[in-house]
Amino acid sequence: MALFIEPRKALNKAFLKIKPNRNSIELFKTNLIVLLNSVKDKESEEFHKNLISDFLKNTYYSPHYFINTKGRNDLVIHLGKDAKSSVGVIIEAKSPSNKAEMPKITLPSNAKNSSDTYQEPIINLNCKALQELILYFLRERITHKNLEVKHLVITNVNQWYVFDAQVFDHLFAQNKAFVKQFDDFEAGKLSNSSTDFFYKEIAKPFLDTVLQQIVYTYIDLSKYDTVLRNTNKTDDRQLIVLFKLLSAEHLLKLSFANDSNTLDKNFYNELLHLIGLTETKDGGKKLIERPKTPQRHAGSLLENTINQLDSLDKISRLQNPSQYGATHDERLFTVGLELCITWVNRILFLKLLEAQLISYHKGDVSYAFLNKTVLHDYDNLNALFFMVLAKQPADRNARVKDLFAKVPYLNSSLFEPTELEHETLFIAGLEDNVGLPLLSATVIKDANGKRVVGQYNAIAYFFDFLDAYDFASEGSEDIQEDNKTLINASVLGLIFEKINGYKDGSFYTPSFITMYMCKETIRRAVVQKFNETKNWACTEFDQLYNKIDDAAEANKIINSIKICDPAVGSGHFLVSALNELIAIKHDLRILADRKGKRLKEYQIDIVNDELIITDDSGMPFAYNPKSLESQRLQETLFHEKQTLIENCLFGVDINPNSVKICRLRLWIELLKNAYYQTHSGALETLPNIDINIKCGNSLIARFALNADLKAALKQSKWNIDSYKLAVATYRNAENKEQKREMERLILAIKQNFSSEIRHNDPIKSRLDKLANELYNRFTGSFLFEPETPYGESEKSLEKKRKIEKEKLEKEISLLSSKIDEIKSNKIYENAFEWRFEFPEVLNDEGDFMGFDVVIGNPPYGVNFNEVEKKHLSNFDSLVPDFEIYIYFISLAKLILTKMGFMSFIFPNTFLSTKFGKKYRDDLFDKTEVYQIVDLSNDNTFEDASVRTCIFSLKNNIKNYNAAFIGVKNKDFYLKENFYLLKNFL
Repeated sequence: MALFIEPRKALNKAFLKIKPNRNSIELFKTNLIVLLNSVKDKESEEFHKNLISDFLKNTYYSPHYFINTKGRNDLVIHLGKDAKSSVGVIIEAKSPSNKAEMPKITLPSNAKNSSDTYQEPIINLNCKALQELILYFLRERITHKNLEVKHLVITNVNQWYVFDAQVFDHLFAQNKAFVKQFDDFEAGKLSNSSTDFFYKEIAKPFLDTVLQQIVYTYIDLSKYDTVLRNTNKTDDRQLIVLFKLLSAEHLLKLSFANDSNTLDKNFYNELLHLIGLTETKDGGKKLIERPKTPQRHAGSLLENTINQLDSLDKISRLQNPSQYGATHDERLFTVGLELCITWVNRILFLKLLEAQLISYHKGDVSYAFLNKTVLHDYDNLNALFFMVLAKQPADRNARVKDLFAKVPYLNSSLFEPTELEHETLFIAGLEDNVGLPLLSATVIKDANGKRVVGQYNAIAYFFDFLDAYDFASEGSEDIQEDNKTLINASVLGLIFEKINGYKDGSFYTPSFITMYMCKETIRRAVVQKFNETKNWACTEFDQLYNKIDDAAEANKIINSIKICDPAVGSGHFLVSALNELIAIKHDLRILADRKGKRLKEYQIDIVNDELIITDDSGMPFAYNPKSLESQRLQETLFHEKQTLIENCLFGVDINPNSVKICRLRLWIELLKNAYYQTHSGALETLPNIDINIKCGNSLIARFALNADLKAALKQSKWNIDSYKLAVATYRNAENKEQKREMERLILAIKQNFSSEIRHNDPIKSRLDKLANELYNRFTGSFLFEPETPYGESEKSLEKKRKIEKEKLEKEISLLSSKIDEIKSNKIYENAFEWRFEFPEVLNDEGDFMGFDVVIGNPPYGVNFNEVEKKHLSNFDSLVPDFEIYIYFISLAKLILTKMGFMSFIFPNTFLSTKFGKKYRDDLFDKTEVYQIVDLSNDNTFEDASVRTCIFSLKNNIKNYNAAFIGVKNKDFYLKENFYLLKNFL
């Protein structure tokens, strides 16, 4: 018997979390009732096929996806608007009276006597309808070479059998003997060329051999008749799975509302308008800019900020205004935008928090606090940031205590004033009563459902805009009654990345890419870590499961993995890495609560870059504070994420806005699993995870990784343990005072290390030696004059001494200049000292041990100027200077552990250009390049003109063993003849 999958379990697990809106459900109900009412047993197959086609078109597919017949296929759904596009779904339609050609359904012998247990019917699929479907699939797949078929369907209006095309591809298209029979039949080489011959003599006997491997989903529409026709809207929840099963998102495997690969352009465009930005196209890049003067609006957040900065002369009062631009206008824009991003980050985070609180309290809107009624001016918003979220309820003053009574204390650095705010402007300093024209395509509508037009108070506009979207519809099987569009954390991440890359037109790395890279790389690193720790010799991740006998020890080993993105951007790779680490623990069955009790009742998967938790029935997990098991799972997920973020994830970026956004995304990941403490009833506070994400130039450092720290440790009252303890205390500081104290201590420790390293720097040691030599030989007084060498005149000796002295003085001058340059050069203002910035990668003696994984999408399309090239330290002399990303490859090799893994995306020209041949040859000679993924044909990066690849290697192992991978429609496959292969051999 074939393998039946319940409809809910057949759906994409991320799609399961999405609430359909009420309008869509009502349309579905109306059209389904029309379909069922139109059935006539005596009518033909053609009649019913047209009914099915009309139902699908009117409910889901028209006008974007063309539905019609194709050849002998009863119906096909195309992947585009016309018949020229590829076929995505093949449907074999029968009339309801044609029972002979449909799968045969029988009830189990005990079903009639069993009233307390549902008995699944026995279905024999080996029927003419399935045999026909196989023939039509092979013609599409083999004859027409269509790799894009997603699903196949058998239906007689009431009964629907849905098959994933991957099952058909595996069982039929990949079976060489069966395909040979099909080819011979199509070529007329067999004894009979009729289709009935194929069905009875080829398909039917072969089906008997593989029937148990066929996976399918079955639904009977007649069972939904009562739900469809009653007036109780709460019953409509029973239709959700059915609605999704027949949707384009499922049958065509399309992106859906919370797919983090898909930008919600309406939300994005209006958010830009509110901030005061505009998107323009420059060649292959989309840039985000300040609009031209006539299009600027004083009410936008950015223009309001710039006006205040300018009128109060804040730019000239900055300690180092030049770091924000060359001109006054550039500095106003850069500072203004950084402030705006800080404020928008906080507001969007709070919108997610608000939605989560309402969800936790079963839709209680009294937990809504982010609206224009409460926040009618910027002063109240400022008070929310710093007098509410940053203070315990008991410590809040009377003005805000009642106004924000249900807003929890979060203890997060996100709600502490930044240095730039202290130096320039708080949001309270913005002008309140200023208008902003509504965007022509605004989402805001009046009571009659019409778009609002004209001027709007700017702050009211912002909160009404946010209220028009749904920020928390995930997690439960329900209907979105107010028809709001979902905006989740992943979609926000895409938006953050686009805004953050305003100067260079940075490209958001799609989720299917970050998922793939993290899975392929981190699982290798986990195997390596277990082998090193346990002296095992595992070669595959799956081998670990049977060898682990101590879950607590295994958790400790995984928690010791160090992962770094040295050009972290919005933090997308670190979020994907966090999800992957939790999935790894689940797959190894070691994920446990804080008492050490393992989580066995739930399935954890990563789908569309989202961590999806489902129970045995396939229902997505939703936190319920009143359920002990739900509480246990939520607490476990929160503290697992906290542990992994604090111990395993590290990032650096030269852009301070990137750092802010990355920190925000990690806080959001924790917020997803925020829980109420059982002993106090308060929401669990957020740790100060910001210390793992640092601002600096990854490629510039004053100190080499092998710079001697031992002398500093001997001279210092601090050791590495005290450094690590200070960092750990900072993360979980109980109050601001303790946090400030730890900040001062950490700074003092780093300054001490820096001072001692400088004191023991080879350049300084050489300079001191030369200075002593100069003094002793040429400057100091001597008790006895040095003897003149035999046969050499005093004049000749003097000339030689003069030459030697000048040589010494020249070298001393050069070294002194170099030291002075290091101290004063602006190039070092943002230098990042890998040597001691992350104590987690130092051993007890202070030696730099490195990261197990370095991963990311480093910048490319950027060249260095001559001054920058001169100061790039620590890099291999073979590094060609034509592209910045190659320096990141060299950096990765330096900061990896001896057997660490690197996985980067960069231009595939690296694999063939003559410019980098020496470096490339050296790289292949000293590392194991284990995988190269060609991304050039999959349109991975929207609007990008650069063709890219994923390049992955293992450090310090000479072994050319690269697997060449291609990508088609987001699926990865092994390529036999990779077009770049000749460049390596």
